[in-house]
Amino acid sequence: MPAHALRHEIVVLGGGSAGISVAARLRRRGREVCVIDPAVTHYYQPLWTLVGGGCAGMGESGRPQASVMPKGTDWIRRAAEGIDPYQRQVTLDDGTVIGYRRLVVCPGIQIHWDAIPGMREALAGPRASSNYARELAPKTWELIRNMRSGTAVFTMPSGPVKCAGAAQKIAYLACDHWRRVGALQDIRVVLIMPTPAMFGLAAFAAELERTAAGYGIEVHLNSELVQVDPDGRRVTVVDNTTGTADSITYDMLHVVAPQSAPDWLGSSSLSDPDSTAGWVDVDRYTLQHNRFPEIFALGDVSSTPNAKTGAAVRKQAPVVVDNLLATLRSRPLPARYNGYGSCPLTTSRKTMLLAEFDYSGTHTPSFPLIDTTRSRRDMWYLKRYGLPFFYWNLMLRGRA
Repeated sequence: MPAHALRHEIVVLGGGSAGISVAARLRRRGREVCVIDPAVTHYYQPLWTLVGGGCAGMGESGRPQASVMPKGTDWIRRAAEGIDPYQRQVTLDDGTVIGYRRLVVCPGIQIHWDAIPGMREALAGPRASSNYARELAPKTWELIRNMRSGTAVFTMPSGPVKCAGAAQKIAYLACDHWRRVGALQDIRVVLIMPTPAMFGLAAFAAELERTAAGYGIEVHLNSELVQVDPDGRRVTVVDNTTGTADSITYDMLHVVAPQSAPDWLGSSSLSDPDSTAGWVDVDRYTLQHNRFPEIFALGDVSSTPNAKTGAAVRKQAPVVVDNLLATLRSRPLPARYNGYGSCPLTTSRKTMLLAEFDYSGTHTPSFPLIDTTRSRRDMWYLKRYGLPFFYWNLMLRGRA
């Protein structure tokens, strides 16, 4: 190991929901932990949809990173730019080398704003926005609030993205607002989705179809946004079933850009050789790397074939901690992740349905006595108030 290298028993690469949850659990188990993350502010990003829908303020979504870092953690406030799994080293952006016995990889996801021609330029203009950017979510609400007629287009890309339901959520929040102010009848609402159905589970898909139909939303399934003309306010949409392209003029555009692992990680030897997005190659059940047993990964960057949601992280974190500690004792891995994920889908400004599922596509409700396949007012309060409280006070403290 180079003379300038620092050595730690456990290094957690990333200080988002996954990294902080794992670090907190490890600290509660009495382990020394090093967290590598340059962030100044920690954001509860699921709230950004509600910010874009005019139901929450951006100030509610962030807290100082120092306030969520587990006590006793060795926090290195730099960005990683490389991992050498053979030497068990992480290289930081200032050249510092960090050695590890065990490494947890969870640096979050990379958003490709330039993947679709014209998207970045459109977002810099007055008619397009995206709730996936902190600085743009308030703009989404301004566009919705000021619109009284014309065409509003909401798009979702193909491939895994964090919180895949976000494209639908903001469309429903917008439509509910326009209905309340008497403008919905004068607005053509178009929802572009790459999937063959509104949702992967039939019960939830049926409820979302009813929701979209109730608002009069024009849904294009098996379709993708391929180009934006910001000057002409036009989007080009391709129907992947027929291969035909359609051009739609918009007065408001909400986009979700394609996403992947960070470039430096995707090009490393940790990435899944079968993935073009560079996800870290882990066993879907143990979350241990398939080729480097001293490495674990969770959260948006892992190769697990489940929804990339905070709810998935909540179930993955204890699995990673239990299995990582088992390897330090040379014991069999005791914990398994079943692919649990959830998507709280806001269907209006006062209702939500809670989609929960596992690897098998089975509905796995946390509230079995409540029909969460239907839009419910009580689920709205869970989304608006319950989940943020749970996140800040339990999940990030290793108590979830």
